[in-house]
Amino acid sequence: MRRFVAVCVALALLSAPVAAQEDGDSALVGELMAFHGSRAIIDVMTTHCYETTGLDTAYKTASENWYLRNISYLDLADRVIERLGGGAEGQREAAEIYGGSQIMTAYNQAPDKTVFCRAFLEQVEDGALDIDRQLPEILKRAQEISAS
Repeated sequence: MRRFVAVCVALALLSAPVAAQEDGDSALVGELMAFHGSRAIIDVMTTHCYETTGLDTAYKTASENWYLRNISYLDLADRVIERLGGGAEGQREAAEIYGGSQIMTAYNQAPDKTVFCRAFLEQVEDGALDIDRQLPEILKRAQEISAS
């Protein structure tokens, strides 16, 4: 089940819809929006699992720790997006909605919801769902642009 959760998260991030792109900068902006989709995945599943597991505070703690580990990547994405001319109106919101809806679809398809939530929690806690581990190539490109 743990692998299933990782695959669902990866698919939600990598298949996020990107508006028709005219150049490499626009394509990178679309890819960087996946960072925000990643945050939405964490937020949506953390809240959902917290509520469905009897308000287990481990989910909230894991989410807060994920955010602390990843805030610099989210900020970097925003800086690079701005440097490249910004995203299209509603693009960030679309990435967030898409990420959240994809992980909820995966949850709804899971045969055992409790096992799904526990596997999700484990992956959040051990950093498997951190941006640097889920989207390393995009992160590297953003870091290179920021450093130049």
